[in-house]
Amino acid sequence: MTDLPTSRIDIKAVLSGSSPTVAMDDHSEGMSYLQSVPRRLVTLYLPLTIIVIVLLFPFYWMGLTAIKPDEQLLDLDKYNPFWTWNPTFKHIHKLLFESYYPYWLWNTMYVAVCATILSIVASVLAAYAIVRLRYRGAQWVGGLIFLSYLVPPSILFIPLATVVFQYGLFDSPMALILTYPTILIPFSTWLLMGYFKTIPFELEECALIDGASRWQILVKIVLPLAIPGLISAFIFCFTLCWNEFIYALTFLQSTQNKTVPVAIVNEFVDGDIYRWGSLMAGALAGSLPLVILYAFFVEHYVSAMTGAVKE
Repeated sequence: MTDLPTSRIDIKAVLSGSSPTVAMDDHSEGMSYLQSVPRRLVTLYLPLTIIVIVLLFPFYWMGLTAIKPDEQLLDLDKYNPFWTWNPTFKHIHKLLFESYYPYWLWNTMYVAVCATILSIVASVLAAYAIVRLRYRGAQWVGGLIFLSYLVPPSILFIPLATVVFQYGLFDSPMALILTYPTILIPFSTWLLMGYFKTIPFELEECALIDGASRWQILVKIVLPLAIPGLISAFIFCFTLCWNEFIYALTFLQSTQNKTVPVAIVNEFVDGDIYRWGSLMAGALAGSLPLVILYAFFVEHYVSAMTGAVKE
């Protein structure tokens, strides 16, 4: 007779004549070590506090610098660098009403949205063709597409600048909209390939038997199931477009056509004079759309990245 080291026989049931039942030992200690207040303080609250401080301190510093008077920004020995008792909105007023910042923000949003949509459409078609259409060398094609993502943009912007100039797109947002997909499509394709592999192929086989075309399968079956992957690819592309610097610096020259990362550096830095108040106000306002985007879709982003890496 084998021992039952992880279970207990119900003795009362045996004595009463009813069928004995096996009661499993309670191994659900789980997170019981956190029940003690000192342990919770050391293992939970203290690490979370440190992480929150480290993550939020840059935003606090940008906001504080944006409302500090000029004399407090320059003399850190006389004034407290981590607080101010005399806040001013001069820097924010100068940013919003004495510069082209609303135009820069609009240009950045317009370029990021258009380039992201263009890249997502191309990546969906490429990823689905590589994963689902059976042809020789499909995996090699997927690997080569991802390897093209590893090419540094600092190498590509010189030949791309020649192409943009020859097509008459220099100093226009269209130059960025057409060049950003060169760095967005490879990674997005690889990400969606991994997510499409998690969708059961039997669903598509049933649709094929019922007479559905490949386009109907992609639009009505695959894409609705791949919404977390699409959101993840959208966030990645949108973030990269929003923060991109080299192409925007090279292809845009007019002040009103610039994007936020390039404009705040060029317009608020005069030689060795840095207008820190306006610089930090512009950086803080420019980072808020991304913060809001991640706050709403971070769960979909993590789940899609996990599925892509697993495959």
